Amino acid sequence: MMRIGVPREIKNHEYRVGLTPASVRELARRGHQVIVQQDAGAGIGLSDDAYRGAGAEVVATPGEMFARAELVVKVKEPQPQECELLRPGQAIFTYLHLAPDPGQAALLRTSGATAIAYETVTDSAGALPLLVPMSEVAGRMSIQAGAAHLEKSKGGSGVLLGGVPGVPPGRVTILGGGVVGYNAALTAVGIGAQVTVINRSLERLRWLDSRFGGRVRTVYSTGEAIEAALSDSDLIVGAVLIPGAATPRLVSRGQLKLIRPGSVLVDVSIDQGGCFETSRPTTHADPTYVIDGIVHYCVANMPGAVARTSTFALNNATLPFVLALADKGIRQALLADPHLLAGLNVHAGEITCPPVAEALGVNYLAAREALAGSA
Repeated sequence: MMRIGVPREIKNHEYRVGLTPASVRELARRGHQVIVQQDAGAGIGLSDDAYRGAGAEVVATPGEMFARAELVVKVKEPQPQECELLRPGQAIFTYLHLAPDPGQAALLRTSGATAIAYETVTDSAGALPLLVPMSEVAGRMSIQAGAAHLEKSKGGSGVLLGGVPGVPPGRVTILGGGVVGYNAALTAVGIGAQVTVINRSLERLRWLDSRFGGRVRTVYSTGEAIEAALSDSDLIVGAVLIPGAATPRLVSRGQLKLIRPGSVLVDVSIDQGGCFETSRPTTHADPTYVIDGIVHYCVANMPGAVARTSTFALNNATLPFVLALADKGIRQALLADPHLLAGLNVHAGEITCPPVAEALGVNYLAAREALAGSA
C-alpha cells in the first residue's frame, strides 16, 4: 500500500488538479491510500464529497498532506513553500520545467526528494506522452489567445484572423511544427486564417503538408525565413520544444522592429524559457505586456485557463504511470520502465536529466546510478 497525496494547486489562477475522483477510485481499488487536500478540485467542480466517495481521505492543510504522502501527484511545478514540505524518500510527480528555473532546481535538490517530470517521460516512439495532452490544449489556445489580443481594446492591431468577405484574413506564423504547432495550425486554419508553419525537420514539414492538404504553407527553418515571416504576420506563435532543455531564442529584441505594431506574440514555449528574447512569464491575471508596440502573451500555464478539460486530458495520460509508481514502489517502477525513468530529473540531491543539467550548468548523475546509490 502506498500513500498518495494530492494538493490544491497554488500557482496563480491554476485550477487543475493532479488526480480526478475517477483516478482516485482506481488507486483505492488496488489498496492504496489517497490523501487529498480540501478543495483541491473545487475550481473545476470536483467536490470533496466526490473524492471521499471515490475512497480518498480529505485533509484541511497542505502540511498534513505532504507530511503523510509517499508520492505527491501535482500538475504544476512545486512552489517554494511546497518544496520546503518535501523530504528525502518522498517522490513528486508533476510538470517541473527545471531548465529555465535554477531556483526550483536548487530547492528540489536540497529537499532530498525524488522529482519525476511529466515533460521528460518518453514512450516507445520517442514522443513525450505526458506533455502531449497539454501541448494539444496549449496549441489550440494559442490561437484563441492571439485572436483575442489582436482586438484593438487589448492593444492589438484590430485584425480579425478569419477575415470577412472582401477583406483578407489575418496571417499566422507558427514557429515549430510539433504537437503544439500542429494544434495551433489546426485551429488557425479552422477559423480561416492564412497559416505558415516554420520547422527544421523536412519530414515533419512533409507530414504537415499532407495533413493539411496544402491549406498550410510549410517553410524550412532558417534565420532568413523567420525574418521574412515576422514582417508579414499578425500573430506569431512560439511552439518550439527541445525535451528537458531550455528553448532556443529564435527572435531577438532587435528583430521586433520587423513586426508590424499591434501584432501579437504568443510564446507557448515560455515554460522552458521562451523562444523570443523579449519573453518573460506572465499569468492569467495579467497575461500580456507590450514591447516596441508588439503585444506579448507569455502565460506559463496556458492550459490552466480551461482547467476542467485539461485535468481530465492529463489524467488520461498520467494515470497508468501513477498506478505503476504506486503498485511497484517508486524505485522499482523507475528501474522497470526506461520511459518512466527518463522522467527522473532529481533524486537525493542529484540532477539526473542530462538536458536539465546542461541548461543549469551543474553536474549530472545518470538516473540508474543515482537510484543505485540510494538503494
